[in-house]
Amino acid sequence: MAPVREHVLTGTRGKITAHEWPHPEPRYIALLVHGYGEHAGRYEEAADVLHRHGAAVFAPDHIGHGTSSGERVLIEDFEDVVTDVHAVADLARAAHPGLPVVLIGHSMGGLIAARYAQRYGDELTALVLSGPVIGTWDLVVGLLAHDEIPDTPISLASLSRDPAVGADYAADPLVWHGPMKRPTVEAFARTLDTVAGGGDIGALPLLWLHGDDDRLVPLPGSRPGVERLSGGRLTERIYPGARHEVFNETNRADVFADLTRFLDEVLPAAEQGSAG
Repeated sequence: MAPVREHVLTGTRGKITAHEWPHPEPRYIALLVHGYGEHAGRYEEAADVLHRHGAAVFAPDHIGHGTSSGERVLIEDFEDVVTDVHAVADLARAAHPGLPVVLIGHSMGGLIAARYAQRYGDELTALVLSGPVIGTWDLVVGLLAHDEIPDTPISLASLSRDPAVGADYAADPLVWHGPMKRPTVEAFARTLDTVAGGGDIGALPLLWLHGDDDRLVPLPGSRPGVERLSGGRLTERIYPGARHEVFNETNRADVFADLTRFLDEVLPAAEQGSAG
């Protein structure tokens, strides 16, 4: 796999770092959207799988995350983050005009990707949501009930059944290990409502991946949001015993196989349509 390249873009609220895993002859563009408190570098294995499947892979660090600028984990308006991701998509399309674009969002990235699909769905070929913050997320309600957001460290075991994943997360200097910030939590609440009221995504194919032992973003809360977002072309894969980060789970080979199988089903039709 080619070494990762970095691009620095002017985002809505500061400089955004976009990571690219270049492909010499891609058949599609994969846009990876990371979750809260982390960064795109944690998706290297997913990027490698997609790259070997034929994708030119692009992944931004959101404002306040990774190597992008801004106060750490401060997001005041997710609409701005969606706009930033769209700028990365523009960068990718300029490098590879005419290729289908697949958007893949995990956790908070799933919320961002869902809103992106509502705003720019006509530019996408498929949407993939992994453990998405969508529908009802009780954590937001609980946190906003406090005058001061409590500093409650994430349980590393909630990420994956693979203990190495939690250990790497704890040791990663680009991962945020402090408390959530009230403006960010308030922005989550607003955007959950916006997506809930923003309509479905029509005929856009949607793949939903979730662990049934996800304790960070529980499956029952996400289901109504995913089903409301889907325009009817919904494929779901629920993994028994899996926790929050299905791309880092002990059964991730099965997860990646489901992902690439789904893409194989939707990409040929898109390519034939563009050729016709």
